[in-house]
Amino acid sequence: MTGLRFAPATAPVFDHLLAMTDDRGLFEHARYDAPRPEHGYCVDDAARALVVLSRQRTKDPKLRDLEQRYLDFVLAAVTSDGRCRNRMDEDGQWTDLPSTGDWWGRAVWGLGVAASTSASPLIRVKALQGFRVAAQQRSPHNRAMAFAAIGAGHLLQDEPGERSAIDLLQDCAEVVGAPGEGRDWPWPEPRLRYANASVPEALIIAGSVLHRPALLHRGLLLLNFLLDRQTRDGHLSVTPVAGRGHEWPVPEFDQQPIEVAALAEACATAYRITGDPHWGIGLSLAWAWFLGDNDSTVCMFDPATGAGFDGLEAGGRNQNQGAESTLAVLATAQLADRMRATR
Repeated sequence: MTGLRFAPATAPVFDHLLAMTDDRGLFEHARYDAPRPEHGYCVDDAARALVVLSRQRTKDPKLRDLEQRYLDFVLAAVTSDGRCRNRMDEDGQWTDLPSTGDWWGRAVWGLGVAASTSASPLIRVKALQGFRVAAQQRSPHNRAMAFAAIGAGHLLQDEPGERSAIDLLQDCAEVVGAPGEGRDWPWPEPRLRYANASVPEALIIAGSVLHRPALLHRGLLLLNFLLDRQTRDGHLSVTPVAGRGHEWPVPEFDQQPIEVAALAEACATAYRITGDPHWGIGLSLAWAWFLGDNDSTVCMFDPATGAGFDGLEAGGRNQNQGAESTLAVLATAQLADRMRATR
């Protein structure tokens, strides 16, 4: 990657997110731009939305209400022992048992960001209480622990003595990123899977907060590996739904917006911690992917509504506009706008 570039600014637009949300929570799926209530709600999306709304500095009353609604949804999912449910049907009934899957990690992430970032003192207090409950648990899954580590790291920026976050981050560091097979494949798994950049982001945060330079270095190495592996002809060509191994033909589809957003988050974190402009390039590439600098040269969101399209396909895009994809666009737009403002 050479030459720092930033695509034209697009401020986050929340119209589609508002349309996807009812009095209970955020619908997971859409058919084109229409919500599909029959598919219900999930904590994964509510936690992502809580991150985005908590760090949105300018909010009208509708967006403040959304932030509170997503927080309430996440808190309702967390049980007294810290485990977390994920799925609720359209009638408001939880359909799964509490556990520590990815949704638990995302709940911890969302609560950590809200507790440290929200402009509402009440939300910060309630989110911190929820974080402390959820942080009692640990997950055997490295993605879940990576998501939780990111939330703990955000909280520790504002509350450096928060014991629940320190203990969780220390344990996350031991689970998330064991060394790979060697210099040619340093990745801690035999294949790239999903939200891959959350793994190095967790290590970067843990290395910085816990003052462990080797851990920070490993996280930066893995993030650089991801960027190199997922950049083609000057644009991102990210891991598709099926994953990627040591060798693959490029480009491959169905590429997911969540993969691009995870890269944007990790690069923004790496830039904040190191100040190295190399990571600004990665963030710029992520935003440019949404604007159409991708393998199919197609814009991946609707700038009028803020809706994100559900996948990049060969020669086109999935026209459905679900919650995950929309939040990926909004999150990346926030980060790109913030990076641009600091230059």
